[in-house]
Amino acid sequence: MLDKSWKFTKGDFPDASQPGFNDDSWQSVTVPHDWAIYGPFDEMNDVQKLAITQNLEKKAYRQTGRTGGLPYVGTGWYRRTFDVPQFHKENQCVTLLFDGAMSEARVFVNGREAIFWPYGYNSFYVDVTDFLNKDGKNNLLAVRLENREQSSRWYPGAGLYRNVHLIVTGKIHIPVWGTFINTPFVSAEYASVHLDIQFENLPEGAEIHVETAIVDMNGNQVASKSNTQKINHGRPFGQNFIVNNPHLWSPETPVLYRAETKVFYQDKLVDAYTTRFGIRDIKFIADKGFFLNGQHRNFQGVCNHHDLGPLGTAINTAALRRQLVLLKDMGCDAIRTSHNMPAPELVSLCDEMGFMMMIEPFDEWDQAKCKNGYHRFFNEWAEKDMVNMLHNYRNDPSVVIWSIGNEVPTQCKPDGYKVAEFLQDICHREDPTRPVTCGMDQVSCVLENGFAAMIDIPGFNYRTQRYSGAYDKLPQNIILGSETASTVSSRGVYKFPVEIKADARYEDHQCSSYDFEYCSWSNLPDVDFALAEDYDWTIGQFVWTGFDYLGEPSPYGVDGWPNHSSMFGIIDLAGIPKDRYYLYRSVWNKTDKTLHILPHWNWKGREGEVVPVFVYTGFPSAELFVNGKSYGKQAKNTSTLQNHYRLMWMNVVYEPGELKVVAYDKNGNIAGEEVIRTAGKPHHIELIPDRTTISADGKDLAFINVRVVDKDGNLCPDDQRLISFTAEGAGTYRAAANGDPTCLDLFHLPRMHVFNGQLTAIVQASEVPGKIVFNAEGKGLKKGTVEIITR
Repeated sequence: MLDKSWKFTKGDFPDASQPGFNDDSWQSVTVPHDWAIYGPFDEMNDVQKLAITQNLEKKAYRQTGRTGGLPYVGTGWYRRTFDVPQFHKENQCVTLLFDGAMSEARVFVNGREAIFWPYGYNSFYVDVTDFLNKDGKNNLLAVRLENREQSSRWYPGAGLYRNVHLIVTGKIHIPVWGTFINTPFVSAEYASVHLDIQFENLPEGAEIHVETAIVDMNGNQVASKSNTQKINHGRPFGQNFIVNNPHLWSPETPVLYRAETKVFYQDKLVDAYTTRFGIRDIKFIADKGFFLNGQHRNFQGVCNHHDLGPLGTAINTAALRRQLVLLKDMGCDAIRTSHNMPAPELVSLCDEMGFMMMIEPFDEWDQAKCKNGYHRFFNEWAEKDMVNMLHNYRNDPSVVIWSIGNEVPTQCKPDGYKVAEFLQDICHREDPTRPVTCGMDQVSCVLENGFAAMIDIPGFNYRTQRYSGAYDKLPQNIILGSETASTVSSRGVYKFPVEIKADARYEDHQCSSYDFEYCSWSNLPDVDFALAEDYDWTIGQFVWTGFDYLGEPSPYGVDGWPNHSSMFGIIDLAGIPKDRYYLYRSVWNKTDKTLHILPHWNWKGREGEVVPVFVYTGFPSAELFVNGKSYGKQAKNTSTLQNHYRLMWMNVVYEPGELKVVAYDKNGNIAGEEVIRTAGKPHHIELIPDRTTISADGKDLAFINVRVVDKDGNLCPDDQRLISFTAEGAGTYRAAANGDPTCLDLFHLPRMHVFNGQLTAIVQASEVPGKIVFNAEGKGLKKGTVEIITR
């Protein structure tokens, strides 16, 4: 992996591609690297004046914060040298693989352009064997990247934000993504496994001998095949296996296998290649829904953009894993990669941790959403981008459905279905094992022009009131909630009076965490919960969104600065769950009953006034007490959608003290209780790390929940003071976030204001094992200290 020893600068330097260029004054960076996340925030960064049709806007408005208010626009250069030891051009192949580069990447090796790849989200590779110095040493790799203004409608990031790999093989070899595994038959007794292998630089008509062992994750060989074939016209080399008593992949049992392949040509071992895969069966059945390994289930999914909050878009496996751990505990079992190809690390983690995936490549096709968006490249590049995406991820068992686009304007063209068919046919050609969907938001258009009728699995974004009518009209008799809810909330913010409302705006640019606010084009979560219960042909949902993300600050995009990030997330930008997390958890997590009270109980100045109390729980009923006084039992009922999924006491009169809920099971027995108390004067800082031991690999991260609490450890939910950080020893301070979309504190500086009593600080391990000592201090508070061991 080419991660260290890079030099970087903003600006355009055409001679930077040449070996003799002097980059001594450039910044030294480690890749992955996002040049724009360091800010500063500014409403003039990519300010846009336009009507956002997805938000039902009819005239152009001045949109601030749409791309996060961060300086991603411009040109940047990266340079480093690399060696290929014992290089022999005649019998070696050297490939550079880029997991993603934002954007319009031009890759130069020793002063010559090796490849141009415009789409910043896609992975691409290039054979650079002929570009290298004869001795294989001191080869200059230079990469020019350019982000244009109005090229995105969320924060895209900037730079070499994903990993770069150097791959050295023999001349005859299996290329990048050169294998394809599928499981034509799956049962509890046995599974049929088919492996296709492609080769590069193999002479036409040559015989090749291949030995492959199927190995489980404990290293046990469970099947093998050894055979010889003559290869003509570039057709793949095929092998078939039977795995007896297979362990089937599912979100509950994410069991993986490896196909370990050795390639022999003229009796010599010329390559070895490992393909990781899972054994599972997927079916989408009209009127009945989605089946995994013969079991009916609905997708309990979320959509996520690719940024990692305060880390920006620079990919980090520990940060991705932390996101997935939180989502798994919520009961989430599926991820939609909105609206672009994901990082390979995310797909790999979904394989390992048990998340089904909808992988999606595009937010626009041949018609523009953004002045400088992907439509500029679609006609020439769409097929190339699709093929790379499909080859990259078609062996991953987590991937169960492909999406070809999101809310594309093309959907309403009379012949828009032809473009959809073109993309869907590419999916069917390169991977006939999975169906295709598309996120459609213009229901009338796609029903009338045939667009929705030709998609394998019709996916609707919102428009839940149209589901039944669409089901009656469409031949597939199945509908996916490809994007749902778009409820908005700010963690720890509660607005009065408590009422259901669309597009609510307040002077503080926040949204209420009573979870009754949504956008005019969307809905509350309860609507989607009910659809999943009522109809088999609705196969589940992907909520917008699992996490808050940088950019798209609805409903404050127009005249809403400062506001740099979304409020759609179930979890905030700091990775701290909002109240809504527990609403989803109460419905989705069937193994661990949820019991959560909102709001907090610090309401100085509202004594004697009504403060409604909600409880999100997996139990059927509960009783609420304030300082021991009962406000009565509430049971879930069907009088309204909200009463079916929430317990609500709308008449609670605030008095400081103790707020307690006691939950009852279906037999009326006490099953649990939860208590929150009015916090006293802020006293000290409490530090809660997600892990106390991390890897000393220079990349691993610990996420530390920083809390301002009273002397008894109660969170002070109205505290907003500045906290400063230090990290000493075997690691460094990396970044922090507080989840406040209006806060312009820079993520990378070692200080930040808490938002409603909390924030998240991140420390990164060095490569030397030892101990990180992290300190947090705030005026008037006893400081907090925590130790993280690195191994």
